[in-house]
Amino acid sequence: MQKINRREFLKASGSTAVALKTPWLFTSFKKESVKKPSKETNAQVAAIRGDNLDSMTRDAIDALGGIQTVVNKGETVFIKPNFVSFPWAQYSNCFRIGECTKPEIIIAVTEECLKAGAAEVIIGEGSHLPTFEWQYAITLDGSTNLVKEAERFSSLYDGKVTLACLETDSPGWVEVPSNTSLNKIAISSLVANADKVISIPVAKTHSWAQLTLALKNFIGITPLSRYAQLIDNTWWNRGTFDHSSPQAIGQIYLDIVKNIKPDLSIIDFSIGIEGDGPTTNLGGTTLNMKERLGSWAIIASTDIMAADATAARIMSHDTNKVKHLAMGFDMDLGEIREESIEILGEKLDNLSVTWKSARLKG
Repeated sequence: MQKINRREFLKASGSTAVALKTPWLFTSFKKESVKKPSKETNAQVAAIRGDNLDSMTRDAIDALGGIQTVVNKGETVFIKPNFVSFPWAQYSNCFRIGECTKPEIIIAVTEECLKAGAAEVIIGEGSHLPTFEWQYAITLDGSTNLVKEAERFSSLYDGKVTLACLETDSPGWVEVPSNTSLNKIAISSLVANADKVISIPVAKTHSWAQLTLALKNFIGITPLSRYAQLIDNTWWNRGTFDHSSPQAIGQIYLDIVKNIKPDLSIIDFSIGIEGDGPTTNLGGTTLNMKERLGSWAIIASTDIMAADATAARIMSHDTNKVKHLAMGFDMDLGEIREESIEILGEKLDNLSVTWKSARLKG
């Protein structure tokens, strides 16, 4: 069966780009059936260890068959990093303390997409302020940043690179069905209209969601002006979303993932957060995998559930106790069973480390 693209899917479901305050109607979706137990390999996850994030990222993509198996010539690709504290990057290094996805990984993925012939690569994030300064997305060695690389790539390749603060740069918002009291969730049209979507989070524990990985990363594509509240007159927090339990907040981002159907997930296991994350000011602690494992790691998969489940195992979390993983599996979003996931490259046993869990606040 031919796979329809994201634009066709949203069009078929009745979704349309709308202004933020415009009412919207949508058709209902039938509940997905739960997969039966299986020992067959249903997903692959590439796992690479090393100390060069650029080459490790490209090696992980190559292990899955190369970016050309995901991105086609002429397509628009949306890349979603986790830049939760990036608006304040000029005051504290959010990359070195493990709160944000490393620019090296984003740069490598962007170039691979352009090499495959992508017409446009959009690197977009919502974060906690309406705008932020992309030049502070500096690589760990300080040699370059996303602004410089976007300009360089746009001159080297036929495709262009766009850096988008979603709150201000989204042309519109598309509402997708949600199995919550909200009934629908608005997401950036830049994501909804992209041909391919790639999630690139950094591995972190989370005081409300247990873990924040490739799935939860998509909370950041929703509008602050609709779902957020101003905190201490300095930053916006998406408090409209139910954070009362991991299941409650999980349903939000799982509904988003169900509708946008991400094509590739790459998880940053260089410097992350353990304990009461997702940031250090909430009580989380920086975890450098070089100190805990002896090297950094990158994992990648075209199955977002398999990526998150494998990441959870690396982080010494029981996948049976991570609520959103069981929920996503029941929604048929992908594979989480260890025996049905083939690890390409480094063995899982050689990646797992002790990773302190978050104390849930919900």
